[in-house]
Amino acid sequence: MGTKPKPLKSEAPDPSQQQRVRAAWIYYVEGRTQNEVAEALGLNRIAVTRLLSEARRRGEVAIRITSELATSVDLQQQLQGRYGLESAIVAPLSDPAADPTRVIAAAAGAHISDLMASNMTVGVGWGRTLHTALPFIEGRSLENVRVISLLGGIAQARRFNPAEFAWQFAELYDAEGFLVPAPALVDSAQTKHALLEHCGLDQIFEMAEASDLAILSAGGISNITTSYRLGHLTEAERQSLMAAGAVGDVLYNFIDAQGALVDHPVNDRAVAISLARLARIPRKVLISGGAEKVAVLRAALSALRPNTLITDEQTALALLAHV
Repeated sequence: MGTKPKPLKSEAPDPSQQQRVRAAWIYYVEGRTQNEVAEALGLNRIAVTRLLSEARRRGEVAIRITSELATSVDLQQQLQGRYGLESAIVAPLSDPAADPTRVIAAAAGAHISDLMASNMTVGVGWGRTLHTALPFIEGRSLENVRVISLLGGIAQARRFNPAEFAWQFAELYDAEGFLVPAPALVDSAQTKHALLEHCGLDQIFEMAEASDLAILSAGGISNITTSYRLGHLTEAERQSLMAAGAVGDVLYNFIDAQGALVDHPVNDRAVAISLARLARIPRKVLISGGAEKVAVLRAALSALRPNTLITDEQTALALLAHV
């Protein structure tokens, strides 16, 4: 008789590897100096130099960091269980007070690169995080890929424009791009209806509804959020939306804490795919983070039921602290 094989045990994280990977993340992705890395990890600069050199030698640092931190993995598993996600990606963030945009963008770029393949239709949102992810996305020539913007453009914005992100993303894959030739916000519900029904815009959103994948972000309601900082909405509109119960938006669909659309004229004027149509897209990736986004992320997770959430450590902790 043969001996019964012993059950496999999950290996405990290697503390040395965890320290190397965290040092590499802070240095390469967060873009901080070796002295700042040393301060963050409680080491001297020589030790940090050795950690970075060893991480490169072991292949843990390439275009992207290839190992995961145990703390991030634990948060990912908790998020998946709490919010019913297929997967969660939590980007390390060494400074709780730091802007998480870049680290989330780096993690998002790697994930999007892995998702893309020939014969796909991809609907895309907009925002600072998605725009920042562009350099981290590995472009390549694919066959029969269509990229569709999920909302109208922002005529006065020089950066973070929905049309600009959709166009640049399509260029990465030699894809056919479809933009919405109208402002994201129009002057009235009547104008929106005319554009959708008589100018062919609804056909673009019908095409978007049949997408294989939607890449989305969420906007908060604070005065530092992109929509308000760049002047897309007025301060009076922001205050009015808050009074109506809005905690933020997904593609200019302003929602309350439970993820329901708020009763507000801005929602009637937004030229964007509806939440109902978004729900029919089989794979959705929600990418966002920051203290001002916690409430809208909870709401968006409820409203959209995305397959994947990509965020940072501090935002993940805040999402998990909510009962």
